[in-house]
Amino acid sequence: MSKLTFKIKHNRDFTKELSVAKKIAEFVVKENRYMSSKDVKHFGLNSKISNQIIRKYGRNKTIKNVHSVPLIIPGQGIKFNNNIISFKCGLNVTERLYEYVEKVNQVEVDKDYLYICCTVSDKPQMEVAEYIGIDRNATSHIAVCSVGKKIVKMGKQAPHINKKYANIRKGAQKRRNFAFIKKLKNRESRITKDINHKISRKIVDMAYGNKMGIKLENLNGIRGKKSFNKKLNATKSNWSFYQLQTFIEYKAKLLGVPVVFINPEYTSQRCSCCGFLGVREKKKFVCTNCGHIDHADANAAFNIAQSSQVVLTKDRDLVKSGTGDARLDMVQNANQPKAYGHSCRRVCQNAASSNCCSAGRRRR
Repeated sequence: MSKLTFKIKHNRDFTKELSVAKKIAEFVVKENRYMSSKDVKHFGLNSKISNQIIRKYGRNKTIKNVHSVPLIIPGQGIKFNNNIISFKCGLNVTERLYEYVEKVNQVEVDKDYLYICCTVSDKPQMEVAEYIGIDRNATSHIAVCSVGKKIVKMGKQAPHINKKYANIRKGAQKRRNFAFIKKLKNRESRITKDINHKISRKIVDMAYGNKMGIKLENLNGIRGKKSFNKKLNATKSNWSFYQLQTFIEYKAKLLGVPVVFINPEYTSQRCSCCGFLGVREKKKFVCTNCGHIDHADANAAFNIAQSSQVVLTKDRDLVKSGTGDARLDMVQNANQPKAYGHSCRRVCQNAASSNCCSAGRRRR
């Protein structure tokens, strides 16, 4: 089971109810004490909605000013039957939801939209033999995918959008137009979010259609790594790699597509053909062992798809990369081949056997 929030335009006029909700919130914040629906009964709003507003604004001591207050409808004020949702609290709204929605938890209503928080059913996880390797980048294409022997590149426009709005913000900062800067930032984040939604949908559909899983690099803590280039620091700070990751995770979970994470070390420096560490110069990769020449991001995507070094993530429900038995996992991991450091700059896959080119050498 997963929780999703659907955003639906209601095309109804709730101006009167929203203004009353704002008055209740202002009254609760001003009084600064615990109340019940009985204390705000004179405002004329349904008790179920009033209680939710009191909970949200009355118990939060940090709120000083109230700007816009949505109508918050709890589960007991919602009727959900045959995929049709309606309200028991005097609001004339009826909407049809998707078939895989199991339960409606809460609904928030503002001037234009319904925000419906639902519990949805997930498909059982597929058994897959191959994976799509996804290399995420802060420059050029933000997602380079290896699908079998093919490469699919997506999101080339995202870095250009970041540069465009960075230049506009720079001019606005010189003019000290801070209200415009805030508005601009919201616009940029909406465009980036839309791009990430479209890319994640395309990736998950490809994986589901080809009966393949998805492999990503575990990039936790990448922003904390030092880089002495001012331009690179700015690019990393505006990189929405985690948002794309979360979109891929929840969409894949709904369709039963497995998502696993690997260690990102040497994925863009190791040759996808022979396993040697090659030379990377910007977006060009050259292997000094077999002579393989490739685009660095494409080479990394192939390495990610082929990698067997799966790492655990914080959310064990989204990514099942272990057996669930910690002791059994430790035994299985101890029996896995370990990579050695070699003077020939090769990462050997047979390091634990006698076939290794440096068997018997000291581990580095």
